[in-house]
Amino acid sequence: MDNRFIIDAAGLSEAALAQKHRLETDPASRKDPMTYLPGMEVIESDIKDIVLRETASYDPSRYTAKDVQKALARENRGINDLKALLSPAAAAFLEQMAAKARRETEKHFGNSVYIFTPLYIANYCENYCVYCGFNRYNPIRRMRLTPERIEREMEVIAASGMEEILILTGESRAKSDVRYIGAACETARKYFRNVGLEIYPVNTDEYHYLHEHGADYVTVFQETYDIAKYETLHLAGHKRVWPYRFDAQERALRGGMRGVAFSALLGLADFRADALATALHAHLIQRKYPAAEISLSCPRLRPIVNNGAIHPSDVGEKELCQILCAYRLFLPFAQITVSSRESARFRDGIVKIAATKVSAGVSTGIGDHETKYTGKEDEDGHGDEQFEIADSRSLKAMYRDIEDEGLQPVLNDYLYV
Repeated sequence: MDNRFIIDAAGLSEAALAQKHRLETDPASRKDPMTYLPGMEVIESDIKDIVLRETASYDPSRYTAKDVQKALARENRGINDLKALLSPAAAAFLEQMAAKARRETEKHFGNSVYIFTPLYIANYCENYCVYCGFNRYNPIRRMRLTPERIEREMEVIAASGMEEILILTGESRAKSDVRYIGAACETARKYFRNVGLEIYPVNTDEYHYLHEHGADYVTVFQETYDIAKYETLHLAGHKRVWPYRFDAQERALRGGMRGVAFSALLGLADFRADALATALHAHLIQRKYPAAEISLSCPRLRPIVNNGAIHPSDVGEKELCQILCAYRLFLPFAQITVSSRESARFRDGIVKIAATKVSAGVSTGIGDHETKYTGKEDEDGHGDEQFEIADSRSLKAMYRDIEDEGLQPVLNDYLYV
């Protein structure tokens, strides 16, 4: 196993340590990542076949400066142009890519930058994903917020002026079932104009239930589209089933969600192939569901509790900028989010070029917002965070800094009648 992903497992029982070791060292002990588990809905869609075929045939080294120049010269860019813009050859054209990306962003979004905040309501998880702070073998402080405490957290967030919230949980149906999440959505609808979800993938009827209870959009990180690599990183749990996760956005749209967001976690596998697959996945869903609102994000690996050594090995800020510019040039209408995983300096720069949405007032722990916003400690304590953030600015500070860049911060642009 990659040494970056080894955590301090002190505190686990002997049985848990033995099972963890078996999963890490004995591939035969792990389930087939392409086989659905009982209760998982199978939908008929050819999108994953197209994404896998195009990604498998992608050789970034074969693209030349001439290919990049042709891609930049076009008004409407196809898959081959995207491949060229993600290739090493495109690095020499980053300034030109950024200039064209900025023009596309201004054309479709003006100078608007949207702001939201995440709210983690539980960090129990049944998966063993070796890079994640919530994984079931990481001995962290676990917590699930009560409905009353969820409402208190939402009250203080809304009081800051925030109008869009993203509700997150660890991936545990036992601790955070669909009804629990639905109740949180109902509460959120009282305080916020837009309600997003980043939870474990569910079936179409369950997405419909969550939409009926107030959710507007769904974010799902595929993590990596490389199935062989995915198998070595997701050793146990429902998340191990690669195709069920892949089809989550399509099930969400069939369930009535207004929008869906796509992402790979850059640094887990070949970042160029994962960026290609992410953009292509979003593009094909947009073609199939033209009314859907499409968003992409570009998170990189971050340190976690019990392992401060996790970092992307080959994705620096220059490479990240190239990916975001390629996304904008290939998908000019898509929302592009840059999270608090990235530094304030990088985020302040990229919103002037390609990104259109940022988070503010962020905590990835459980039950932290009341303390963070009011200074009042909750007697029930807090749950540990999923990963370390790099930009801790409040909504007020983020709003001011966006304005100082000559851009227009937007908290909401939806009217419900």
